[in-house]
Amino acid sequence: MPVFDYDPPERFVAGTVGEPGQRTFFLQARATGRLTSVALEKTQVAALAERVGELLDEIVRRSGGAAPVPAMTASGSQDTGPLDVPIEEEFRVGTMSLAWDGERDVVVIECFEVSEEDIDPELPDLSEDRNLLRVSLDGTAARAFAARALALVAAGRPPCPFCAGPLDPEGHVCPRANGYRR
Repeated sequence: MPVFDYDPPERFVAGTVGEPGQRTFFLQARATGRLTSVALEKTQVAALAERVGELLDEIVRRSGGAAPVPAMTASGSQDTGPLDVPIEEEFRVGTMSLAWDGERDVVVIECFEVSEEDIDPELPDLSEDRNLLRVSLDGTAARAFAARALALVAAGRPPCPFCAGPLDPEGHVCPRANGYRR
């Protein structure tokens, strides 16, 4: 199983390619001479960012503020640059794991390649054959990652004021307006 390990990365961000409604979401890690891009769903980016934030909040709470984790995203620590090019998808993410390594004071994010088991739970687990992206981030970098990822997810299509579904630039057929275009 190929493992793309970044401990620590020079840069770890979520980003997109394409217009809202047609965007492809990526996680991208960079370190000296290496660049890894993995594709995933918008909901996976949102869930990962939310869980990273919750994990960091819990670490701050349990340590009484003594852990090397900022309570908020530090001013100026956010990476707002575009994804690095070339964007070459190594694999599509299926399952992810998130952990706090208390000995090293880092968040460890693991993204596993989508497998047949992710698609059909009846199939056998062949996880040892899947690609893996593993990234270790200190508290400041993890906070910055989560903030950028949440902003990225929120920057999509605006919601319809009637049904809250996403509005395309051409409008959409709104179920709350008896199928009329909005």
